[in-house]
Amino acid sequence: MLFYNPSKILFFLCFTVYLIGCTPKIDIRGNLPDPDILSEIKTGDHSRVEVEEILGTPSSVTMFDQERWLYISERTETLAFLEPVVKERKVLILSFNKEGIVSKIETLDAESGKKIQPVPRITATTGSDYGFFEQILKNMGRFNGSDDPDNLER
Repeated sequence: MLFYNPSKILFFLCFTVYLIGCTPKIDIRGNLPDPDILSEIKTGDHSRVEVEEILGTPSSVTMFDQERWLYISERTETLAFLEPVVKERKVLILSFNKEGIVSKIETLDAESGKKIQPVPRITATTGSDYGFFEQILKNMGRFNGSDDPDNLER
């Protein structure tokens, strides 16, 4: 009979919701080919068309060198409201020669990546730097009271 006490039920319900809220959300992005399927591809034996039939279309093709295909996969975990944490990242790079035959196969992981620090500089622009109230007062007389788009002053 003690189990049906409303305060115990409320406590159990709140505790359950709390535990569910702390479960990490797992996101998987991209599609990395299965290692068994990947082992079928040999350098010097397969063309672009054959690779596409075996592995599917690449995640990306390098912009300046169309001879490199990238297959990218990433798994992240997000706990509650915190920033996502990369748990696993893999990149498969297939390079092709001029004839379109696989010349090199590389595999990279999260440790192979480099941290990039953005430069915090700001590009200066010409012109005036108006404050909030200056912008409001400057635009007071510029608006036409008519809602007709054909009657707007240009």
